[in-house]
Amino acid sequence: MQTTPTVTSSSSTSCPSLFFHPKLRKFSVGVTVPYRPRSMASLSGIGLGAPKAVMGSSSSSSVTENGVSTLIEYVGKGGIDAGDDLVLLIHHIQYACKRIAALVASPFNSSLAKQAAAPAGGADRDAPKPLDIVSNEIILSSLRNSGKVAVMASEEDDAPIWISDDGPFVVVTDPLDGSRNIDASIPTGTIFGIYNRLVELDHLPKEEKAQLNSLQSGTRLVAAGYVLYSSATIFCVSFGSGTHAFTLDHSTGDFILTHPSIKIPSRGQIYSVNDARYFDWPDGLRKYIDTVRRGKGKHPKKYSARYICSLVADLHRTLLYGGVAMNPRDHLRLVYEANPLIFLVEQAGGRGSDGKNRILSIQPVKLHQRLPLFLGSSEDMEELESYGDVQQKVNPGYEV
Repeated sequence: MQTTPTVTSSSSTSCPSLFFHPKLRKFSVGVTVPYRPRSMASLSGIGLGAPKAVMGSSSSSSVTENGVSTLIEYVGKGGIDAGDDLVLLIHHIQYACKRIAALVASPFNSSLAKQAAAPAGGADRDAPKPLDIVSNEIILSSLRNSGKVAVMASEEDDAPIWISDDGPFVVVTDPLDGSRNIDASIPTGTIFGIYNRLVELDHLPKEEKAQLNSLQSGTRLVAAGYVLYSSATIFCVSFGSGTHAFTLDHSTGDFILTHPSIKIPSRGQIYSVNDARYFDWPDGLRKYIDTVRRGKGKHPKKYSARYICSLVADLHRTLLYGGVAMNPRDHLRLVYEANPLIFLVEQAGGRGSDGKNRILSIQPVKLHQRLPLFLGSSEDMEELESYGDVQQKVNPGYEV
């Protein structure tokens, strides 16, 4: 018999629970989050009644009372007024991410991580890990409960999942990016992008319309964001009018606006790349890195290397401090990683490309399509691309 994680009516700390996961074929450790019911009145400011099956949220802080703006207030009528459907969807996404944050921080996650059996034919750094699978199920459950999503396409699934015929939105997601770093307590993250459902495809068979809805160009994004699980839990999001970051207040369960209208510096002094692969790089990329770290580039200061090997963490630092974050080989996924993150960077005044072309203008042709990724400060990106050949063609299949 299958049981699922339960949410406890507790105002104190989170506690672990066990549930049977069909994909893992064994019992797994789940983490419950405190349940603090949100009243109808607390959602009235955004024009909503109580959302379906929403748990784990505290009463909202009031902008008028204490000058604090929560994520939901910002998205709702008290802020950008994104519309009731999108507000409710964001409400469910933030709840899912709070559950994932509790799971990642749990002292029991190491036992869950060790349940993965080595895949046949040797190690596979991209093989789903138990924490990835559980995080994927958490997000899928929340999207189902929202009633606002037609399709979810996830890095963890071979094909997109059709959820509802009348859901107005399509969600693409990498549920737990960087999960292989969890045992070392290195930051991880969730990445998501939101599109409008293509109603002109409604007449097609379910599998076909799910696929085509998920392969929309990044220029059609309605919203995109990431959640960073680190010393703080940061929800960074854009709705097409700037990039804003909210920090989780563990005392209330609310994401509080802490970084409004992020503007990435036009030039930084940091590059982020795995330069242990220096000898696999093309001449253009080697020349660029050699130049800027000697202080011989257009910016007359020596650049520093900062590389966490966690995409969300490296991007978050780049957004705040400037510079360039990159993976020069065909590794990162266009649909789940590159498009949502480039959307955020461009809304913050930065640039993103595959080393040659603007990524948001690339039409996806496959759900798990991969490409190189370069993103960061506009002047740093311009200088990098001026070196020409920066895409790595050699791919020796290294493990890390």
